[in-house]
Amino acid sequence: MKRSNKKINIPTALTILRIVLAVVFMIFVMIPGAWAKANALAIFILAAITDKVDGYLARQTKTVTDLGAFLDPIADKILVNLAFLALTVLGAVPVWVFAVVLVRDLLVNGLRMFAAKNHIVLEASLLGKFKTTFQMVALGVILFGLIVNIGLVTTIGNILLYISLIMAIISGAAYFYSSRKLFSK
Repeated sequence: MKRSNKKINIPTALTILRIVLAVVFMIFVMIPGAWAKANALAIFILAAITDKVDGYLARQTKTVTDLGAFLDPIADKILVNLAFLALTVLGAVPVWVFAVVLVRDLLVNGLRMFAAKNHIVLEASLLGKFKTTFQMVALGVILFGLIVNIGLVTTIGNILLYISLIMAIISGAAYFYSSRKLFSK
């Protein structure tokens, strides 16, 4: 796919919007009250949708930019990790789960930077993309559970959370396995 020289296009603008929405989400989710959590959930869903729409538009219009390719995974990490942080502070996600996810993300980002130093681009894998989507769904269900306070919703959210944790570990290991030749140089 040909990369565009244009810095900001609609997909890249949506990626930047996702970063802004992640911060606004964090503000609302920390405000006490169901109304604030409902607004946070709506903002989180909108931000998650921008993740799918920006990639779709970039591929359909063949307007992938270097800035967009750089910012997209960062925007995803900001949204997901801020949601994990907020839900951990609220007691809805165990600290150790957030710690594992955060360490995995830091290690994979470090691997990407090491690869980039060696002029190798480690693009997001299909498993990594699926993991991010699954995390967003799990976090959204957990947040919804905080709003409605129904045990079944909380249970489903926790099941999705642990499945996404397993996916995070497996996809992180897969990045390192597929990049093992980098370490033999």
